[in-house]
Amino acid sequence: MKSMRYVVIGIGKYGSRIALEMAGRGAEVFAIDCVEDKVKEVSDDIALAITMDSTDLKALRSQKLDEMDAAVVAIGDNFEATVLTTLNLLDMGIPRVIVRASGRHQERILRSLGVQEILAPEAEFASIVAERLMNPNLRGFLELPNDYEIAEIQAPTGVIGRNLGDIDLTTRYNLRLITIRRTYDEGGEIKEHLIGIPRPDTVVGKTDTLVVFGTLGDVNRFLEVNE
Repeated sequence: MKSMRYVVIGIGKYGSRIALEMAGRGAEVFAIDCVEDKVKEVSDDIALAITMDSTDLKALRSQKLDEMDAAVVAIGDNFEATVLTTLNLLDMGIPRVIVRASGRHQERILRSLGVQEILAPEAEFASIVAERLMNPNLRGFLELPNDYEIAEIQAPTGVIGRNLGDIDLTTRYNLRLITIRRTYDEGGEIKEHLIGIPRPDTVVGKTDTLVVFGTLGDVNRFLEVNE
């Protein structure tokens, strides 16, 4: 599996925790902040830390950030800088742009810009954000004791078109399937259907989200085998 590359912009307490968490898991992490002291605090622990104004599109392009797999905008108090930085990253075509928002008003503005993934620092620990970033198929999860979790997984390529009996999550991957969330287009409107308790002959579709119970290690193994 190729090494994933990420950039975290805004490395206060929350942003630095996300950057360090991902670096600790083996990811190549870039960090950007306009405050030099914050940059120095993480510079020894990540691939590259840069003092830069992230609202300057030309400066961002000079760092080839368009080659990143995902970007996190974790700027704290300056929402104008958050918006301008987000627009720059979207213009650069970075595949995933995840942005910190404080309250529903900011979230509405960011979603109107085209941001699909919003961070709520008061509700999401840095470790959870890192897990979401490093596993693109992982839509969300609930951490439980003893390394167990309930995870929502976007169906990986290797299981699409196969029935659950053939995939055999329990025997092959030590995972228990709880349910499947299926999205579909009805007259141009995207709707979602919950498949209660799926049967062994249920075929996994490309828009399906599998809700499973198991350990983090087993979830990651399932994703790696079927990517």
